[in-house]
Amino acid sequence: MAESAAPDLTPESSANVADRVRSVIERIRPAIQTHRGDIEFVRYEDGQAFVRLKGACTGCPHSLLTLKMGVERQLQALVPEVREVIAVD
Repeated sequence: MAESAAPDLTPESSANVADRVRSVIERIRPAIQTHRGDIEFVRYEDGQAFVRLKGACTGCPHSLLTLKMGVERQLQALVPEVREVIAVD
């Protein structure tokens, strides 16, 4: 019986980082949803977390502030591999 390879759980593992980013975003979502907005994790790549802002966040003049001062700060504090958060359409 062949053993399967253990998942790479080192901090440098992109899959591990993506899972941690996804987890933090799930914790942030309720706060954004109270303002009739929403956030969805898209992908993590080379220190950048890509997210999609939805609902009332779409086109809101405060969405950049929410993204940078709220989401990005939380992610950088809890997932140090994240250098930047980028919103995608």
